[in-house]
Amino acid sequence: MARLLTSGDIRTLSRGLNITPTKKWGQNFVVDANTVRRIAAVAKLDAEDVVMEVGPGLGSLTLALIETARRVIAVEIDPKLALALPTTVAHRAPEEHERLTVVETDAARIKAAQLPEAPTALVANLPYNVAVPVVLHALETFPSLRKGLVMVQAEVGDRLTAGPGSKIYGAPSVKMAWYAKAKRAGSVSANVFWPVPNVASSLVAFERIQSPDANRVEVFGAVDAAFGQRRKMLRQSLKSWAGERTEAVLDRAGIEPTRRGESLDITEFIALADAKEAEGETAPRPQEA
Repeated sequence: MARLLTSGDIRTLSRGLNITPTKKWGQNFVVDANTVRRIAAVAKLDAEDVVMEVGPGLGSLTLALIETARRVIAVEIDPKLALALPTTVAHRAPEEHERLTVVETDAARIKAAQLPEAPTALVANLPYNVAVPVVLHALETFPSLRKGLVMVQAEVGDRLTAGPGSKIYGAPSVKMAWYAKAKRAGSVSANVFWPVPNVASSLVAFERIQSPDANRVEVFGAVDAAFGQRRKMLRQSLKSWAGERTEAVLDRAGIEPTRRGESLDITEFIALADAKEAEGETAPRPQEA
């Protein structure tokens, strides 16, 4: 088994590399071995999984993941950390270190061609300011992703898993529902991080679903319009998306124009996109990765 990093190990590595966690990249390193073991267990990985880990940092979680998965592809934006990670893993997990591949790039803009093979699972401790775009970009870019477990700010976790009608239900909730079924999978104490963040964290687990037979560009366009002016009725908020055809699109979709975006589920947004397509010119369907 790998020798996981302790709080003291992480501080020693940081000093040796002359690294201080930076707000620029939202770095809060996990310093508790029990927490990374827990995350690896909740992720439900198997011996055939190819894990994409976003933001591995000094390797706390990487060492726990590499014990189970066939391969771990660590995507790291910080060049110092990307360079140091293979050495750390080779030293602390000598029997498993060949399973690691490090890709130095921005996970929010990564392309499928940058990875050596298609990932089947996403597991990550995500910076709070980029968590939603990273998760959605990964699901869009890698259809091979079957499941995932991400550690995010508790508020972000609530938004990703919220249902229609709640105050926190919004564009991230609907877009996540396009790709996967997501649920809260536990909370994480702020004390397991260095530096200690001033926000609570939670785990969000997801499982991929069959993509709907609809135009994703139009569905997401409707979502963005509806929640861009969430206090307004759909007859007003959707005008930036459907223009003068808004009333006709709502009528064809069977949706009352006096409703607001927060009351619609993913199937109703799909109905809006289909109705717009039936009413006339619409955006071309994207070529899925």
